[in-house]
Amino acid sequence: MLTVTQLARKYGLSRAAILYYEREGLLQPSHRSDNGYRWYGYEEIERLEAIISYRSYGLSVTNIKDLLDRKTGMSQAQILKDHFNELEKEINLLRKQQKAIVALLQEPKLIEANMVTKERWVEIMKAAGFDEAAMRTWHQKFEEMEPDEHQNFLESLGINSEEIKRIRNL
Repeated sequence: MLTVTQLARKYGLSRAAILYYEREGLLQPSHRSDNGYRWYGYEEIERLEAIISYRSYGLSVTNIKDLLDRKTGMSQAQILKDHFNELEKEINLLRKQQKAIVALLQEPKLIEANMVTKERWVEIMKAAGFDEAAMRTWHQKFEEMEPDEHQNFLESLGINSEEIKRIRNL
């Protein structure tokens, strides 16, 4: 069993964060002692680890609560897809802002320097543990689920049209 302070230290959080999660109904202590100390057991620690993971994805407290409690009719996949779409909108907005700044500065090389290339993307995928077969499966699923977005993604990597055609036909 851990106290609020011990739990916060163990996970690199502030005490206030743990208490905030309690106020929001995400994390409840398993026991309160006579002196008011909150005590957290194994189940609460596992729940906190899930909260920390979901927060690292940028999910809202409301969505995390829904995911953990399964109270809404929305599935985990739907909540994550909705969040993904929100992130995609934010990324597109940021790219537009970058382009506007580059246009003001009249330095187009700034965008090129910050682009993710095919080579860099392959490095990222390999670092994440993807081998050639896993990358092929990833592209196949992307193509199956979102063919237009897959095309846009491949173009954003600076891949030529012939190679894009080959990748999309895997």
